[in-house]
Amino acid sequence: MTTLIDDRRVRARDASPARYFYLHMALACAATAFLGFAPTYWVPLAHRTLSTSPVIHFHGLLFFTWSLYFVLQTWLAASGRVVNHRSFGIVGVSLATAMVISGFFASVTSMKNAAALGQVDAGIAFSIVPLSGIAFFAVVFVLAIMNTRRLEVHKRLMLLAAVSILDAAIARWFLTFLAPSGPPGPPPVPVTIAPAVVASLLLVVAMVRDWRAEGRVHPVYITGTLALLAVKVLNWPVSETAAWHAFAGGILALAQ
Repeated sequence: MTTLIDDRRVRARDASPARYFYLHMALACAATAFLGFAPTYWVPLAHRTLSTSPVIHFHGLLFFTWSLYFVLQTWLAASGRVVNHRSFGIVGVSLATAMVISGFFASVTSMKNAAALGQVDAGIAFSIVPLSGIAFFAVVFVLAIMNTRRLEVHKRLMLLAAVSILDAAIARWFLTFLAPSGPPGPPPVPVTIAPAVVASLLLVVAMVRDWRAEGRVHPVYITGTLALLAVKVLNWPVSETAAWHAFAGGILALAQ
């Protein structure tokens, strides 16, 4: 009986309107992921006109599952079901681990596809985008797990991790509606910067919420957003270096 009473008190305390902010942000992330990939994945898949490898299908399934999982976890936290939220945490660890592994293999598959088109150097250069993106996600997620007892840090790191992988979805709209049609193959690395900036606007929304609700922006948002944008911008010059081509080219050589 005491346990039930304590659990109800936790629910009452945690189910404040402010807590639903993160649920709304999770829903925004899920909607962005779905709508972003609609023109190039979901719609062709529904029309049975999509031709891609099983690796890419599995990769897409894992990442979209993550967006739904994030919605579920934020809903559990917002509604005060903290015990359930923590219990499902192990699912998130397993899912994130699978995402990192699939992200690596999807990047290798993309390099192999580019090589098949005779665009080896372009494929190696562009591989820095997905590889650095999944590495950033992994680092932020690990930090979030390490800070599960520091709620204010944990929930902001989880939002940062979710936003960090949205640039790929947003980029599909850029390529579909803004990029001129051209030969198949990987796009230039610089075109990935703009979608990352658009994705980071969700973090700006979170910063504004912090400022209005608490009078200051949490350091996780400031440091995390700057780090995220720095990675996306630095991808361009690093992708052109001999060191990167040797590193990614070595991975491609092992995969072939």
